[in-house]
This record gives sequence, C-alpha cells and structure tokens, in this order.
Amino acid sequence: MTVNRLVALDMPASVEFANHVRSAWDSGDAVFPVDQRLPPRAKESLIRQFKPSVVIDSAGQSDLPNSEPIEHNDALVIATSGSTGAPKGVVHTHESIRALLHMSQSRLSTDSSTHWLLCLPVSHVAGFSILARSILFGNPISILNKFDAQEVKNAARAGATHVSLVPTTMQRVDTTIFTTILLGGAAAPPELPHNVVTTYGMTETFGGIAYNGTPLDGVNVRTMNDSIQLKSPSLFRSYRGHDVKRLTGEWFETGDNGTFENNLLRVYGRNDDVIITGGENVWPIAVENAVATFPGVQQVVVRGVDDDQWGQRVTAWIVTSGGIPPTLENIREHVKRQLPSFCAPTELRVVEEIPMTSLGKVDIQELWKLK
Repeated sequence: MTVNRLVALDMPASVEFANHVRSAWDSGDAVFPVDQRLPPRAKESLIRQFKPSVVIDSAGQSDLPNSEPIEHNDALVIATSGSTGAPKGVVHTHESIRALLHMSQSRLSTDSSTHWLLCLPVSHVAGFSILARSILFGNPISILNKFDAQEVKNAARAGATHVSLVPTTMQRVDTTIFTTILLGGAAAPPELPHNVVTTYGMTETFGGIAYNGTPLDGVNVRTMNDSIQLKSPSLFRSYRGHDVKRLTGEWFETGDNGTFENNLLRVYGRNDDVIITGGENVWPIAVENAVATFPGVQQVVVRGVDDDQWGQRVTAWIVTSGGIPPTLENIREHVKRQLPSFCAPTELRVVEEIPMTSLGKVDIQELWKLK
C-alpha cells in the first residue's frame, strides 16, 4: 500500500521549487513550503509540528523521523502564520486548490495563456496560488525569489501581464505596466488604479474568494452579529495534526468582522488582535515574548498602530528596570534573531508603567495615550 507523504520544501521560489511541487503531486504527495524569512529555530519548530516525511533544501533531500502521512488527495500544507508559537497547518486538497483557481480565472477572464508574475513568498497562498496556476493550468510564469521593484519592471517588459501584490509592494511599482493587479494582505488605499482588483480571503480559502467586495461565483457569504462566515469549494480540508475536521458544507467562521449587503462584502478587521503590517500577519504575543527577553525589560505590550504606508506598524510599549533604555534598533535586532524581520517593532515607546484594568488586563484606551 502506497503511503502518501508530506514533503517540506525549504527553499525560495524558483523553477526548481516548482519542479519539486510537480514531482510531489505526480507521486501523490503533498508539499509544505517553509517560509524562507524564518530564523532556523522557527523553521525547525514548524517542521517538528507538521511532521513531514522528507525535507528538501539547498543541501539535498533528508528523510525525517516521526513523520505522519497525509490523506489521499491532499496537496498542500501551509502555515497560517510563522510569527506565532503554534501556527496552524492548513491542509488543502487538489480539489480546493483547483476550485479557487477556476473561480478566479472565471472572474478575471483569464486563461492558460495569461502570463503571471510571482514575487510574493510561496509560503503564503497569495504566492503559492500564482505558482499553482502555472503547474495546473500551464500558465507562463516569471518567478522572483523576493520582491524587487526593478526586477518586477523587467518581468513586465518581458511579458508578464498579471501579478499579485500587497499594498506596500504596489506603492513601489508603476501599476500601469500590468493589465491586472490582485491586491490583498492588508487594507487597500482609498484610491486605486482601475486595473487593481482588491481581494478578500485567507489561508483556509486558498486566497481571495471575494474580488472588489463581490464573492466569486460558487462562494456563499453571510454575517452573524457582524462576524463573517462563508462557504466555498476552495475551503481547506482540515488542520494538520488536528483530530477535529471541518465538516463539508458547514459555514466557516472566518474570525473577521464586517457586513454583507446587496452582494457586497465590507470587511472591518479581525475579531482578535492580529497586526497586519505590509500584508504580513503579526501576533502581538509572539513579539511580546521576544521583547521580554531583552535585558532590562520588565514589562512589554505590543499592538498595531495605524500607518499610512504599512497599514499598521508594530509598536512596543516597554517598562525598563532603570539605566539607559534600549534603542529601537536594539529591540529590532533582538526580535529578528527569534522571529521574521517583519515582526520587529518599528516604533518603541518607553513608559513608566503599563496601564491595567481592575481585571489585570492591559487598558488599551489608556495605552494609546502613552507616548
């Protein structure tokens, strides 16, 4: 009996990466793209949690102990966030991936001849979905292992017509060089070029299931007490390592807040405290835990502060034990040794005390007043 494996790909986006995905899928295996921005310790933690059978990196292929097989027809395990201590491994099947790509293709009026540019991390569905279009539909593709404004321009000159970006990267390119830009990852700027299509989705839906606020054909959306719920053929099968599986046909609770009227979805934000900066999700508790290990830091609170360029900026309020307080650069370098660089605070506020409520929780309203 053939055992279907999970193959961890610890490498940047490239033709080689795409070939490994093709090979895995042809063999009935699933792939797990490892975020290249994670420090080694965080990569090792994810690999231990998701238990792949092999890992392929620049050194070659290594078999791993304590692995767990996948179910038949599983295609992808992708982490919801590399910045938390225990990210979820979202399991997508070949059907859920194809469903999203077909719905997207129909809405965009694209076909297998459309030339896509990949310049977002393949450890996110926004990036991996571009690669999947090429693998499954045969679309021509230009691949960049990271975003570079000049290389993006060169790719457009070489024939790329469609691209997926986040607001911070879109601000760095001439949008007129593309026919269509899919924009996701964070709140969009108020005024957008006509060729920009805003998307709403998540890892569990394999990316955007609503374009410019309108659900894709085949997607059902509703709100219950302003909480967004949905049904989609692109929904994930389960979380890796979790016994409780999502029931087919039931409404999925997104954790987002918004309204849905006249077939138009308006998203207000997360129901939790996640910080979205430059299209990346940053969980405050992970950054707080990292900052708290800096010498002399007695208390720390991390929250997102609205920012015109990044959507939100990661801001840390700290109380020190005295002496010369750390600089922002000190804190940033310390955090980047433990978490992806986008988790490092971009603003530091040294305060005398952290305001607390009578229940022992941080008083957010009073916190905002502290400079």
